Amino acid sequence: MKWTEKLLKRIGDSIHIILDLMVRLAVLVSKRSLQLLQVPFTISNKFTNFFKDVSRVLGETFTALFICAIGDLIAGILLSGMTNTLEILPGLLVLIPGAIGMRGNIFGALGSRLGSNLHIGTLTPELKKSPVLNQNIISAIILTIIMSIFLAFAAKAFCILLGFESISIVDFTVISVLGGIFSGALLLPATILISIKSYENGWDPDNVTTPLIAASGDLFTIPSILLAVQLLLWIKNGYTETVLFAIFIVIGIMGFIYGIKRGSHLKKIIIHSTPTLFLSSIFGTTAGTILNGSFSAILSSPGILALVPLFSGESGDLVSILGARLSSGLHIGSIESSLRPTEGAMRNFAIIIILAIIIYPLIGILAYLGSLFFGAGSVGLDKMVFISTTAGLMLTPIMLLIAFYLNTFSYRRGLDPDNIVIPLSTSITDPVANTFLVVMVLFTLGAAV
Repeated sequence: MKWTEKLLKRIGDSIHIILDLMVRLAVLVSKRSLQLLQVPFTISNKFTNFFKDVSRVLGETFTALFICAIGDLIAGILLSGMTNTLEILPGLLVLIPGAIGMRGNIFGALGSRLGSNLHIGTLTPELKKSPVLNQNIISAIILTIIMSIFLAFAAKAFCILLGFESISIVDFTVISVLGGIFSGALLLPATILISIKSYENGWDPDNVTTPLIAASGDLFTIPSILLAVQLLLWIKNGYTETVLFAIFIVIGIMGFIYGIKRGSHLKKIIIHSTPTLFLSSIFGTTAGTILNGSFSAILSSPGILALVPLFSGESGDLVSILGARLSSGLHIGSIESSLRPTEGAMRNFAIIIILAIIIYPLIGILAYLGSLFFGAGSVGLDKMVFISTTAGLMLTPIMLLIAFYLNTFSYRRGLDPDNIVIPLSTSITDPVANTFLVVMVLFTLGAAV
């Protein structure tokens, strides 16, 4: 009987062990199953919370970008109508992207400074006369003249270095400075108005004000250049052109000296902004050389020129929105100044990616409709959307990296993002954007042939 008891005991122990293992296995499988079942709900909740948190941001930014797209479309249509002017004045296309970007950089920074001063109380919405207001306005005027001159010399230098046929340095300077004066006369009140209205209506300057001012720059620059070209052709081959060139050079030198010797606030703006705007102008001129190098291919379909300001402008707006949001996040502590993107930075990346997926096909449609309506030759809706969307989605990850690392490095060095980050990020984006656009134009037109 003893051996029977022992056998039964062993059998019982074995059954107990087996049942215990089965229970543990069942519990483990249940836990893992529950975790797997929770994954879609967790992902869904994260997406729901993300869109709930950023719905206002997406609404504001998309509205601003759409308004900007209309302004950029008008600029693009005007540019597509300049094909004869661009043939008469070779090399002028090198100047145009830099001129467009420079207006947005100078007056975008002005709008950002005015907004900051309104919020901290050093300015009032009535804009009563004050040293801060005066010096901000004077700085925009001085920087417009200085940078217009530098842009003209940079455009001529690039044409010489790359062997492009081009107009003289006198022609470049007269067109650039006159265009800067004409567009600045419109942009200055527009910037002040946008800054006041954004303050009064509680708009987020990161999402609305900066892109609206940049779009105003895009809209006013090309008509101003066209007007400057007409004046140049009227006075060309006479002493007036040379006299204007000399006057502009003297005004530029005297303006810079005045800026660094009067008022601490004015001096700070001029000293901080000038090197950044020099770099921005070089990047902008690089963007122009890329377009000029492919001018014959683009000229075969002038409708493509309608896409150029749209694509460049909206890309600049996207990277400036991201740059402004990252800068604000760094300053209020919601984003860490890490060399690796944290959750806060990734959230902003997602916003820009969503906007890019919507905006780039949309601007392809707008460019097609605009060129069709105004009789510019078009490559067709499908090709226009394909060019815009593909080039835009190729550009988007590069824009994310540009904005993120410029903000991180500038924040660590204590530099003012109003004067540095946004101008540099948009200017670096311009040549990259034009490169991708030209590559896709050549690929698509080549594939079409």
